[in-house]
Amino acid sequence: MDRVAVLASGGLDSAVLLADLARNNEVFPINVRVGLAWEEEEAKALVAFLRALNSNNVRPVTTLGMPIEPFYGDHWGVTGLEVPEAGTEDSAVFLPGRNIILIGLAAVWCSTHEVSRIAIGSLGDNPFPDASPDFFQTFGSVLSQGLAHQVAVEAPYRGFHKHEIIRDYSHLPLELSVTCMVPSAGVHCGACNKCDERQRAFIEAGVSDKTPYAS
Repeated sequence: MDRVAVLASGGLDSAVLLADLARNNEVFPINVRVGLAWEEEEAKALVAFLRALNSNNVRPVTTLGMPIEPFYGDHWGVTGLEVPEAGTEDSAVFLPGRNIILIGLAAVWCSTHEVSRIAIGSLGDNPFPDASPDFFQTFGSVLSQGLAHQVAVEAPYRGFHKHEIIRDYSHLPLELSVTCMVPSAGVHCGACNKCDERQRAFIEAGVSDKTPYAS
């Protein structure tokens, strides 16, 4: 059985990816905390999802971190204030360097734990420069060279959209995942860009959305 580190935030995409890969691999969930406003709620969601999944192939969650506030300052991602609302452009939700940090920290962990694969739940409609297949391949090569440890960065859902993975994995407890910029006590705000994306994806998938929304 192959060993793979899965970048697991507690969001819907990474939760599905984790469950999917756990069918045939030994999975090591990596939760990276940098100080974004929604991370605490996502971490709780990840624990709840893994408990419900109850897979013998999933190892305990490893939490890695570094502070991003020195780079972001009073960015909405840190403060949770004036987050992009439903209907905003993709550029409004771009978090500079996010995948660089996630993958970079996970790669260092992999180099000390005999793991050579990192999986990330990036979808086909992700337009950002640190989410392209070329970036993943190139960054994996650079990390392999710098760490003297071969590591491949995989994004198996780059050919899919959110409604497709919801449709194909509707048997999973998707309602336990969190896709919101300002969640509170396990409840999605229902008004931010990410909540809107999630709601529309469930509708397009034709799957009942059991997610609790405040509005």
